[in-house]
Amino acid sequence: MKPRTLAPSARTPVNSINSQPRPGIARRSPRQQIRVLLADDHPVVRHGIVSCLKPHPHLQVVGEAADGQEVLLKARELLPDVLLTDVYMPRLTGLAITQTLHSELPQIKVLLFSLELNSDFVLRCARIGAKGFILKQAPPEEFVQAIETVYAGQPFFSPEVARVALNQMVCRNGQGPDPSDLTNREREVLIWIAEGLCNKEIGCRLNIGTRTVETHRERLMRKLGIHSIAGLTRFAVARGLIPTPELAAACP
Repeated sequence: MKPRTLAPSARTPVNSINSQPRPGIARRSPRQQIRVLLADDHPVVRHGIVSCLKPHPHLQVVGEAADGQEVLLKARELLPDVLLTDVYMPRLTGLAITQTLHSELPQIKVLLFSLELNSDFVLRCARIGAKGFILKQAPPEEFVQAIETVYAGQPFFSPEVARVALNQMVCRNGQGPDPSDLTNREREVLIWIAEGLCNKEIGCRLNIGTRTVETHRERLMRKLGIHSIAGLTRFAVARGLIPTPELAAACP
């Protein structure tokens, strides 16, 4: 006896089989929306970054800010997932913004960007809570990748930024200057120099003579290989010896 053949109408359509999800395999969900607060004091820069992010619908710029104080106000109001901010903002720097948000709203991932590459500054930003640092001249796809990466909880540093910062760490572990190389008195003098005090004012604070302050300053410059007051100030800020000057203004 020949086996019975099903009529075409009785067969199960192939399309209906393929359309059923296979056991244990979940359907792929669309990309999750990432809410971004963008901060830069130049409107043309903000416009350019918004244009770069526009082709990516999962990246939503929910607000823009033109200075550091406005950044904090909008961050508290909008609660974005990621803050993309220039380092050198008026009224409040990216460093102070990062410190404040890391303490007040740690769920906001801070991603810094800048035209300049200062390895000490990058290292300090990472220590106080920044999740990433990229160069302003990076290609658009790097901005997208950086936002996605820090949103996922991972750090992101532009390759050039990471290379320079790593080299700085290696040099510091070798022959590079470090605050631990200084005496307690030298550190005190360095801090007051960075705070903007003159030799006479520092002498009054520490109850020592002006000439003694000058001697400590000369030793500081020799030990650190720094030959200007501005250089000593940058060193003190980068090593965290003084608080960010604008931080007090950031507190509500």
